Amino acid sequence: MKEKHKIGVIQMASGPNVDANLFEAERLIRESVDEGAELVVLPENFAFMGQGDRDQRALCEVDGDGPLQAFLARLAKQLGVWLVGGTIPLQADDPDRVRAACLVFDDRGERVARYDKIHLFDVNLPGLDERYHESAVIEPGFQPVVIDSPFGRLGLAICYDLRFPELFRRLLDEGAEILAVPSAFTAVTGKAHWEPLIRARAIENLAYVVAAAQGGFHVNGRETHGHSLIVDPWGTILAQVTRGTGFVCASIDREFLESVRCSFPTIYHRRLKCNT
Repeated sequence: MKEKHKIGVIQMASGPNVDANLFEAERLIRESVDEGAELVVLPENFAFMGQGDRDQRALCEVDGDGPLQAFLARLAKQLGVWLVGGTIPLQADDPDRVRAACLVFDDRGERVARYDKIHLFDVNLPGLDERYHESAVIEPGFQPVVIDSPFGRLGLAICYDLRFPELFRRLLDEGAEILAVPSAFTAVTGKAHWEPLIRARAIENLAYVVAAAQGGFHVNGRETHGHSLIVDPWGTILAQVTRGTGFVCASIDREFLESVRCSFPTIYHRRLKCNT
């Protein structure tokens, strides 16, 4: 397996116009591939951010068939790139809700993974009249996902999942070396917690973290934090987009990952296990 690979992370400020969002996503993906990216990660809700979470139901697709899935497959194949497709709404068991699904396509345009967001953002932000209730619209998943890729074992998580280290320990137990985290952190929570959480997940699991974010003001009045990051297993920020739309690329080095895990083997010194 090749030791070094270039990874791209995309940041967007998506709105309610799906065509405009897809146009922007394709532009950024193509530019990152032009810079050598072999794996590209899109943010949560890359194709659509409407007036409210319930608007997602109008875009809900059947698993394996739909324009958003076709868009991701087409680009992955055309560009010969692995693509972590942020999240799209797929049909749930509950007809009144959707699954927030992160789909991964390989460089032939074949879907190789689906992860449904497990932890849902049902919070009232302290000191603010700002409330979120994702579980009213989204049905939670239950299965952690780690897959083989040319870049190493790839684990998937989405946004609010970052606050639950036991999920990442589960991914580590399944061999994760790279963690892709499509997200849409609020401006308030992002300012306080985004970077510390990303770096903590990298440090404690001695893994690369590729965290793609929404970043800016949205038509629904929401403001997202941005600051998409690529972080190495030592917690060093390799690349970052601050605000607005854009992308960055960085090289990940499997030899460096293995050397850190060998010389500073904290992941092998664990004495307690989380029950997940």
